[in-house]
Amino acid sequence: MQLSNLIEHTLLKSDSNIDQIKKLCQEAIENNFVGVCIPPFYVPDAKLFLTESPVCIVTVVGFPMGYTAISSKVEEVKRAIDEGADEIDMVANICSIKDAKWTHVRNDIDSVTRATHLKGKVMKVIFETGLLTIEEIKKLTEICAELDVNYIKTSTGIISGGATTESVKLMKMYSEGTNLKIKASGGIRTREFAEELVRAGASRLGTSASLEIIK
Repeated sequence: MQLSNLIEHTLLKSDSNIDQIKKLCQEAIENNFVGVCIPPFYVPDAKLFLTESPVCIVTVVGFPMGYTAISSKVEEVKRAIDEGADEIDMVANICSIKDAKWTHVRNDIDSVTRATHLKGKVMKVIFETGLLTIEEIKKLTEICAELDVNYIKTSTGIISGGATTESVKLMKMYSEGTNLKIKASGGIRTREFAEELVRAGASRLGTSASLEIIK
């Protein structure tokens, strides 16, 4: 199974530095990864490092907790795109999901999706499936499908739990018949597990163990 063109080579640690970001971008170019997933702070640098390269720049919004104000998330999106981001991975507001404040959840996703799509960029919503019930995953998937989100994503890789074949299968089942694609991320460290997630329905893989997986 060809995996390179599905992998977003990821570095989101709080102690990341510019040399690591440059190395990440170079590795993405050399190994034909689809993108790099990096902190918003380094988007302008990645734009320079990836000049003339097809590797896309992915960054995060509302990361990692997701409970920042909607207006703040929208401003994060605008700045990230202005500085060179191609794709936005936004963390859903788990607090509002747990309180069943679905109107707020919908407005949160809708506002960020509109800001992203107005610039012609790709939008992903991070679920943090390890914290959600099956019913919450179903409801969140339905909202994302209605709002034309491009991808739904399993997790941040920061908080409890990561990608599992079970969560990917659930997301795949509930998104059947829609345009939603699935990004698996969090704890993907072996080729065997990566292939398992793809077979379960993932069409993108976010991982910091990219080189180990493809080798």
